[in-house]
Amino acid sequence: MLDRLSELKGQAWDGPGPQATERQHAKGKLTARERIALLLDKGSFTEVETLRRHRATGFGLEHKRPYTDGVVTGWGTVEGRTVFVYAHDFRIFGGALGEAHAEKIHKLMDMAVSVGAPLVSLNDGAGARIQEGVSALAGYGGIFRRNTRASGMVPQISVMLGPCAGGAAYSPALTDFVFAVRGISQMFITGPDVVKTVTGEDISQDGLGGADVHSGVSGVAHFAYDDEETCLAEVRYLLSLLPSNNRELPPPAATTDPADRRCDALIDLVPADGSRSYDIRAVIEELVDDGEHMEVHSTWAPNLVCALARLDGQVVGIVANQPAAMAGVLDIRASEKGARFVQFCDAFNIPLVTLVDVPGFLPGVEQEHEGIIRRGAKLLYAYCNATVPRISVVLRKAYGGAYIVMDSRSIGADLALAWPGNEIAVMGAEGAANVVFRKEIAAAADPEAVRRRKIDAYRQELAHPYYSAERGLVDDVIDPRDTRSVLINSLAMLRSKDSELPRRKHGNPPQ
Repeated sequence: MLDRLSELKGQAWDGPGPQATERQHAKGKLTARERIALLLDKGSFTEVETLRRHRATGFGLEHKRPYTDGVVTGWGTVEGRTVFVYAHDFRIFGGALGEAHAEKIHKLMDMAVSVGAPLVSLNDGAGARIQEGVSALAGYGGIFRRNTRASGMVPQISVMLGPCAGGAAYSPALTDFVFAVRGISQMFITGPDVVKTVTGEDISQDGLGGADVHSGVSGVAHFAYDDEETCLAEVRYLLSLLPSNNRELPPPAATTDPADRRCDALIDLVPADGSRSYDIRAVIEELVDDGEHMEVHSTWAPNLVCALARLDGQVVGIVANQPAAMAGVLDIRASEKGARFVQFCDAFNIPLVTLVDVPGFLPGVEQEHEGIIRRGAKLLYAYCNATVPRISVVLRKAYGGAYIVMDSRSIGADLALAWPGNEIAVMGAEGAANVVFRKEIAAAADPEAVRRRKIDAYRQELAHPYYSAERGLVDDVIDPRDTRSVLINSLAMLRSKDSELPRRKHGNPPQ
């Protein structure tokens, strides 16, 4: 009896055989079990439904009934904390999803929500199993419904390690984070052949839906890496920064970086001249523990930086304008990127720190016609709806509606801080003087001299660093070198913050 069990388990673990494994390796891809071994702590994986087989008939399926049905499901640990995982086995039916395959995933997703632990999917499949017809499609529907129900309850991470085409691509799109690997990951609704037939455009799979396309152009993927080993190591790192579910706080970590460390380098990192560029990531590295942070969507909408990091061992989400890209303006993509990140942090109890250096929203016909009003409002809605601790710091300039949107005090920031050189105003002094004093400047004998005087007057009256502080719109003007210690002290005070939203089924955010 035990020999028979051992034989069957061996068949399931070995899969279709060494030749199929060699073909997988020849494509530069690992097998499902090799991937799970890299993701989870050594020896921690517990598999469920190892001996599951499909019951479909027709098209020869009744003669081909491999164990696992092409997906490995179970749970293990990452740094000692429980994580659920399923991995498509491309060696079996090309990883295509059938009824039994889908039911295994459904069961695992239900377990993850019930237990309150993250769910990681390792995607390497050819879509729905055509031979099973509508049963396969219904299987995807069950996954999508569970993705949606689990949203905001447990972290969901999709790792793209092969093809993901058609309706299958919607499951990763419904999850919190999508990882991709260059050279082997492809995602698209309609493949290159269909695109060429319908539109005449000739494009490769990688050009249509490869890792760099989705991480830099479409924004579907949040991270892209050169190999599977690095990718899965980064998934482990991300999991170490996240709580297991929405009822827990993110896990703290010991740090040797002093909470009261002075950040002297900030004086030189951020130029006093608001028109000069600098890299906000250098500022973030100076502020956070040991300079370590994980940037989300680093190559998509680079004018806004979103990152997870730690301050005194506690996880924070950082949203920051990036003067090194498009001068740090907000546009459609940056607004959507920031909104999604803010919503995620709020869902999983991650405090938000917003670093503000924004000249405004990007002007232009294309932006207006593409809906900057409704799409820019997504970021505003996300901040206004967030109940986690929120601190904003104006580093230099904060003009117009973009200042309001970047978690200003007026939309609910718990603390609004500013550096001494800040300019918070409706617009820059030059633009304001040209508008307010247009007739006076035009009528002057020396228009340029009058314009310069009016610019100086506007700065002294409305745009000086302490105007907002005098009116209670900034809680304190701080020495830039003290920013780290002030943030840590303030976040410690806000840790017990209790804030409730009005009773409602759900809001209706701008789309």
